[in-house]
Amino acid sequence: MEFERRPLIAAYMTANRPCGVIYIGMTSNLYARGQHHRERNADGFTARYGADILVWFETFERVTSAIRREKALKRWNRAWKIELIERRNPGWLDLYPYVCGLASDPRVKPEDDGEGSVARFLDRLGRAEIED
Repeated sequence: MEFERRPLIAAYMTANRPCGVIYIGMTSNLYARGQHHRERNADGFTARYGADILVWFETFERVTSAIRREKALKRWNRAWKIELIERRNPGWLDLYPYVCGLASDPRVKPEDDGEGSVARFLDRLGRAEIED
């Protein structure tokens, strides 16, 4: 019996190299979308710039939540996007093998309290307390 995965709804970022071109997207199936980016099947942004390394993702229960997150991330300035990626993935490692269950999670564990925590950082971003 073949194992079937539940589609993974997510907002995600891909890149072509560390601190290189960043693409932000959302999908209702991160497994399939990751493969699509890797194969460069479409003549889109990721194929044109080679942004096929999955460097960040956040999963959601609902597509509408993932869409909201994608749109919010697209409004962020580049420094904030890089900060978000580097908090959990400082080496800009490809997370796709982890998503597919082929490797362990290479990301840094999030801080769970204090002023420097990821949750606090994102909360401050949502309230626009961070200045450029």
